[in-house]
Amino acid sequence: MLTANRSPNNQTAMHVTGFTFIRNALKFDFPIVEAITSILPICDEFVVAVGKSEDDTLALIRQIDPAKIRIIETVWDESLHEGGTVYARETDKAFRAIAEKSDWAFYIQGDEVIHEKDLPTIQAAMQRWKDDGDVDGLLFKYIHFYGSYDYVGDSPQWYRHEIRIVKNNKNIYSYRDAQGFRKDNNQKLRVKPIEASVYHYGWVKDPRVMQEKHLHIHKYWYDDEPEKHIKVSSEGFDYSQIDSLAKFTGTHPAIMNERLTHQNWQFSHDLSHKNLSLKYRLKLWVARLTGWYIGEYRNYKIV
Repeated sequence: MLTANRSPNNQTAMHVTGFTFIRNALKFDFPIVEAITSILPICDEFVVAVGKSEDDTLALIRQIDPAKIRIIETVWDESLHEGGTVYARETDKAFRAIAEKSDWAFYIQGDEVIHEKDLPTIQAAMQRWKDDGDVDGLLFKYIHFYGSYDYVGDSPQWYRHEIRIVKNNKNIYSYRDAQGFRKDNNQKLRVKPIEASVYHYGWVKDPRVMQEKHLHIHKYWYDDEPEKHIKVSSEGFDYSQIDSLAKFTGTHPAIMNERLTHQNWQFSHDLSHKNLSLKYRLKLWVARLTGWYIGEYRNYKIV
């Protein structure tokens, strides 16, 4: 069994704090319990910034693991309604609350889950790079599920990597819409890639819930009416408008099994249907030949 504090062989002890932010988790069906629980075995403690919600999100977080989880109650700044900036601010609130004794801060968003098979790899990487001053963080691979638990996005519109573990250095801050991190004067973090993946379930919800979520979060991205960007339907969100998907052939984290069993909507997709722009087709062709995506966004420096 993995434990957070053990020091294998003669290595120095390591302290790890998980952190996240969340609001309206029940209303919008975020797998936040699964997200937090998936990394708790390798965290000594966990900080959750719980925004004032329209549901029982606070009670939900309180019941996970009171011995490890520390909650800070927050109020979102409703004036931040462009570019998802409010998500970064809430992330920073949780990060700033991490105690000085922690070596690493493990970030997980409310729709992300880590597979139990990857925990030993992650823990070993943190131990290996803990005392290396040239390493600011660890870079994860991404698996983006779409429509249901059976399909994943495979076009260049999906980001393939992002930082999810950073040194407990308060010069580091959440960047833009909280997808990644930077430090000091807008510097990219120096990172080590690891063989571990983030399972991203943000695009897997009942279509009606997905539509409601998109209408709600619109105000944190655009300063206009949501109907200009979102087609509203009595059937809910239209998952068919996607450029390219692939069948998922791996295994989901065990913590997600109950959600898989209770999926209450149907989604199927013709895998031969590819609605890719010429630019994306060129990117995929080059990627298949070389493994390199032309113009891929990289908010980090690999060292």
